[in-house]
Amino acid sequence: MNTHVIEAGFPVNSDAEFEAVSDIAAATDTTVCGLARVVDGDIEAAIDSGVEMVHVFVSTSDVQLEDSMHATREEAKGRAVDAVETVKDAGVECMFSPMDATRTDPDYLIDIVEAVSDAGTDWINIPDTCGVGMPTSFGETVAAVVEATDARVDVHTHDDFGMAAANAVMGFENGAEQAQVSVNGIGERAGNAAYEEVVMAVESVYGVDTGIDTTQITKLARIVEEASDIPVPANKPVTGRNAFAHESGIHAAGVIENSDTFETGVMTPEMVGAEREFVLGKHTGTHSVRKHLVEAGFDPTDGEVRSITKRVKEYGAGKRRVTAGDVERFAEEADVAREEEVRV
Repeated sequence: MNTHVIEAGFPVNSDAEFEAVSDIAAATDTTVCGLARVVDGDIEAAIDSGVEMVHVFVSTSDVQLEDSMHATREEAKGRAVDAVETVKDAGVECMFSPMDATRTDPDYLIDIVEAVSDAGTDWINIPDTCGVGMPTSFGETVAAVVEATDARVDVHTHDDFGMAAANAVMGFENGAEQAQVSVNGIGERAGNAAYEEVVMAVESVYGVDTGIDTTQITKLARIVEEASDIPVPANKPVTGRNAFAHESGIHAAGVIENSDTFETGVMTPEMVGAEREFVLGKHTGTHSVRKHLVEAGFDPTDGEVRSITKRVKEYGAGKRRVTAGDVERFAEEADVAREEEVRV
């Protein structure tokens, strides 16, 4: 799909994860990245796994420094600089993350960003580790980091308040060149910015050519859904089963006439490898019912369409799912003629 970078895992975590990262690095021409703490053993394992980029990170918020790392600000900064220098001395591309950046003292955040920039990091990643960043404040943080470094800037956003995709896009608006995303938004707690949402927002709303083959996005979502055993909600943007489904009579009638009436106008189901669907239920109108009947081979009169639409509404009002088979059964019970019968 022409994804630019794959962060394949945390090589020092286990022998199995080291082998997985190595296999992925050997299997693709896409840049593969390995994650590492600012610890020599982590960095060595990442480099030995054969990745082209090592992503080193250290906590920078006071709460994490005190109660997770048990280190001072100066100690964390020193370890960060040493880690970046180790990666660069190995001839590998380096990304550095000040973990929990959105809860870090702004002055200290810029201090450590400047220190690792001087040490030669290629990328600065700004992680909203606990998902507390709001678009405006997150954008301001990104802009401040961009101003403070010559390194390229990347963002990593979490969805605890449903802002992950918005924050990733706000990162782009404020100078970030890259966003870390995950398919179906899978990640810690409420997850990360969803691959499909960020890519399609950038492609469709901003008109930027990312180079991603978007026609495979829905297929990719289904592969990950099956492998992870984490279901995609029906109302999930872009890849949910209802993303391009219409039930309301007003909506369905408009979309049948011109899809731009009640869809975005800049993103079609074809763009993401999906199909448009007209759902049947208590809000269904005659346009949608007629479409289903014609597609099933019937040639209904206006009166028959109205009659069957009434049955669909009544059936759906009972919180029952109305299928195309139900519509066909209603038509047969009403003795609606089929097209071939008309021709005969």
